Amino acid sequence: MTFKPQIKIPATYMRGGTSKGVFFNISDLPVAAQVAGAERDEILLRVIGSPDPYGKHTDGMGGATSSTSKVVLLSKSTQPDHDVDYLFGQVAIDKPFIDWSGNCGNLTAAVGSFAISNGLIDPSRVPQNGTVIVRIWQANINKTIIAHVPITNGEVQETGDFELDGVTFKAAEVQVEFLDPADGEGAMFPTGNIVDELVVPNIGTFNVTMINAGIPTIFLNAADIGYTGAELQDAINNDNAALTKFETIRAYGALKMGLITHLEEAKVRQHTPKVAFVAPAADYISSSGKAISATEIDLSVRALSMGKLHHAMMGTAAVAIGTAAAIPGTLVNLAAGGIERQSVTFGHPSGTLRVGAEAKLIDGHWQVTKAIMSRSARVLMEGSVRIPQD
Repeated sequence: MTFKPQIKIPATYMRGGTSKGVFFNISDLPVAAQVAGAERDEILLRVIGSPDPYGKHTDGMGGATSSTSKVVLLSKSTQPDHDVDYLFGQVAIDKPFIDWSGNCGNLTAAVGSFAISNGLIDPSRVPQNGTVIVRIWQANINKTIIAHVPITNGEVQETGDFELDGVTFKAAEVQVEFLDPADGEGAMFPTGNIVDELVVPNIGTFNVTMINAGIPTIFLNAADIGYTGAELQDAINNDNAALTKFETIRAYGALKMGLITHLEEAKVRQHTPKVAFVAPAADYISSSGKAISATEIDLSVRALSMGKLHHAMMGTAAVAIGTAAAIPGTLVNLAAGGIERQSVTFGHPSGTLRVGAEAKLIDGHWQVTKAIMSRSARVLMEGSVRIPQD
């Protein structure tokens, strides 16, 4: 039997924030994969190495975690007053599907850098030294994001002294603004309430804040589900009963938010909504061994992504945290002291993160004009990725 050789596809492997993924210019993909559909998904699944029943991604570019099993597709923008269209795919590890339902806020920090370095930005807008403002159209949720990308000697500046908890080494700071961050699938508070009761059969009834901002997120109080808010990954990810409980809460929350019409749909919509739990500020030791003092933070937050506790914090969930913290009465705001604020610093398993948001009450409805946070990004490898032709 004769087997066809592998094909090569131009690609760049990048870290953005506390995530990393494989970036493509859509025009570099095989023709059949330049449009959404089964062939695109099959090719990108093979690039990452999914589905992998061993959960290791040994035969692909994925890192076998939700933070490292991602793909990004970029092209010159089709939208007025935007530079680049950004489409994000969260690749399942052990199942053959890609979830295109939401954004990755962390990888957003790398989108501007890729766009500049790969000719998607008019060269006349790139100074010899300074900053390029890259106007990004987030095609998953139809939102505008602004990235401020530093430039030195006409090229993207990637090295620097900016520290980001959850990332080992320092790099250049990239400020990211999420404009009108309420998610594209409906109202910021889909039930019209800032706090709801969520009934989860055989598990319990919980106070929750369900918000569409950055990414649809369900917030619970840590104490209501038996946690302190200082947990690290092993405390939850090694507890199958806990993971099952969180997934059940997530499914019922998705139903109440109107993101799905029946519970079974949650199985193929794993990227959204997220589930997070909050607690008042307290001392704890981060996953790196760094001591976090209650005086450094306003509250603690732990969030799950693709069925596992995240090692730091998803960028889109950070937007949801900042937005909810700015709105009086949400569980996030109450955990942070219940005061009016335009920014919040929260503790996560790897350390701390500050995010700002501007909220206004207009005609009885809360609106957030933008959320701002700083990340970093850099190219890890560039060239071509190879996959079998079948």
